[in-house]
Amino acid sequence: MAYHLSAAKLQTYHRCAQSYYFRYERGIKTAAFFGSASLGTALHEALAQIYRDWHYQDPIPGLDWVEYCWSQHTQGLSPTQVTDGQVMLQRYHERFMASQTAIARPVAVEGKIQGSLQVENLEFTLAGRYDRLDYLADGLELIDYKSNKDTKLLDPAEMNLQIGLYYLALEQTYPQTLRRLSLIYLRTGENISFEVTPEHRQRVESAIGDLALRLRTDAAWEPTTGGHCDRCTYARYCPGVQAEPEPLPMDAKPRPELQLALSLALDSAS
Repeated sequence: MAYHLSAAKLQTYHRCAQSYYFRYERGIKTAAFFGSASLGTALHEALAQIYRDWHYQDPIPGLDWVEYCWSQHTQGLSPTQVTDGQVMLQRYHERFMASQTAIARPVAVEGKIQGSLQVENLEFTLAGRYDRLDYLADGLELIDYKSNKDTKLLDPAEMNLQIGLYYLALEQTYPQTLRRLSLIYLRTGENISFEVTPEHRQRVESAIGDLALRLRTDAAWEPTTGGHCDRCTYARYCPGVQAEPEPLPMDAKPRPELQLALSLALDSAS
């Protein structure tokens, strides 16, 4: 069976192999896995409808169209959330729609990224999601909406891994190459873009190769200590942080039989 891989998993592995092992190999859940994302979900759904259902007979949708789409996704939100969402979408319309000569129909909205890669005789399935995919003159632009208050960027190395995974997966679906990834922060109207190059593909292939080797050899998942340890939800179990770490919780998955779970034909294409 194939080993499922996402940008979040790759970024966790880059940050700390021990944390990756606790979260994904042993399936240890923490309070950090839960929380309400109702406003963010409603904003993403409204933006998807704005672009998906607009008739494109006029060059620019009016603010009334944006507000109509928002009204279709406010069920279950508090009055404050409804107002906050309306303000964010008004700002979005002013910054990214009304200021343009015309908007083009996206390649897709709310889409899934799927691909595959074989490394060290292991098959990896590459998966992810995007909010919008647009055509550029020389390729594709992937747009990701951010509704959180924190506009702090990811670590550059982790961002490169996300870009590389998207590059690798999208090229297996579209004849065009991913050229740009843009993060749009809805609370501030800030747009941060990254130009994509084949080097991103090479970096992610290298990272997956390192992970594949660890999986194949069942090597130790060494902790990488640093400032992130203060925020790590697995610190209590980690020998890199605790002199006497706590035993793993009873509901942790058994240590995986990696060689059996990842058995694949050695030389056949699958």
